[in-house]
Amino acid sequence: MNAGIHEFLAQDRVIWGKPAAEAVLEEAERRGASRIFIVTSKTLNRQTDAVENIRQALGPRHVGTFDECREHTPRPSVIACAEAIRAATPDLILTFGGGTAIDTVKVALIVLAHDLTRPEQLDDYHLRANPDGSRFMPAIKPPPMRQIVLSTTLSAAEFSNFGGCTDPERQIKHGYVGREIGAAAVILDPAVTVHTPQWLWLSTAIRAIDHAVEGICSIQPSPLIEATSLHALRLFAQALPQSQRDAADMAARLACLQAAWLSGFGILRVPYGASHGIGHSLGAVTGMSHGHTSCIMLPQVMRYNLPHTAPQQARIAAALGRADGDAAAAVADLIAQLGQPGRLRDLKVDKTQFGKIAEGAMENLWVRTNPRPIQDTQDIIGLLEAAW
Repeated sequence: MNAGIHEFLAQDRVIWGKPAAEAVLEEAERRGASRIFIVTSKTLNRQTDAVENIRQALGPRHVGTFDECREHTPRPSVIACAEAIRAATPDLILTFGGGTAIDTVKVALIVLAHDLTRPEQLDDYHLRANPDGSRFMPAIKPPPMRQIVLSTTLSAAEFSNFGGCTDPERQIKHGYVGREIGAAAVILDPAVTVHTPQWLWLSTAIRAIDHAVEGICSIQPSPLIEATSLHALRLFAQALPQSQRDAADMAARLACLQAAWLSGFGILRVPYGASHGIGHSLGAVTGMSHGHTSCIMLPQVMRYNLPHTAPQQARIAAALGRADGDAAAAVADLIAQLGQPGRLRDLKVDKTQFGKIAEGAMENLWVRTNPRPIQDTQDIIGLLEAAW
């Protein structure tokens, strides 16, 4: 008999269909927040008026902005963010952006909770596997304040209490978990997503599809995760190509945001597989975005896992509208239709990096929980070769 448990997020609301500035101000008032610190990207802050519009809406509640978030969330940028938050003494953080900004704040909240000041101190707080393969989750104190998130991509980072952070010295990406480090509330306003570059919008959608696929195929399945993931795939199958055809179609963009929300229910709630696990290492070693790691690795891992996940993949194919039941082909065709890279060579990855990528991946918890067991680095190198 299948046994399991689902722990719900410490997240009390998701808001959609309301203009961003209005929703942020209402959320601040509802929470009694008088000192709000914004974490965002340089692009949003310096090349658009989107952040300034929020600052104007907040008025004297705004106490500072940090926009030095860096892709793959390197430890030094997390420490810098935490220092800026400390100096501003806010009572609420508004994270405005995608997975990079959201993960930066998640890990910065751990830094603040444990009064860390140096990057190497994060070694003691990341999620890892015990020698027997079980999961070791360090005890994380409640942070001194929460974050609310205004989403601009489809990575679904705002729907988990899991954050990735890269150790640039060793080129390894670690995961960090804390009950209250994720978003206390999420605002979905498609109008602010028009500033998101199309490649990032589309590739992070594939990342969300990766969440859905590996959630459905998990070695510890959940009926809730399967239900939300299948509907996420249905929504993406319809809305994602439309958002590519017409970037001004707000209904399609909102449907994509909601699909990402549904896909995110499985993050750290069921074990994922090697697409996520290899993707983390691939990003840490090469600098590739996680949207693109999913574009390249997900179809290959699905083919590798097919002997162990055929019934699940049949349901995935149906949700994506594929009549012949070939789920990996359905995903690969969608990636190609969206004009996203499907091979490592498309992004000029050097084959000499495969060994380093494989070594890092073998330390990843989700490689250990792939439906078809991965025994050693040679198995991973084989998948990388297939993706070449």
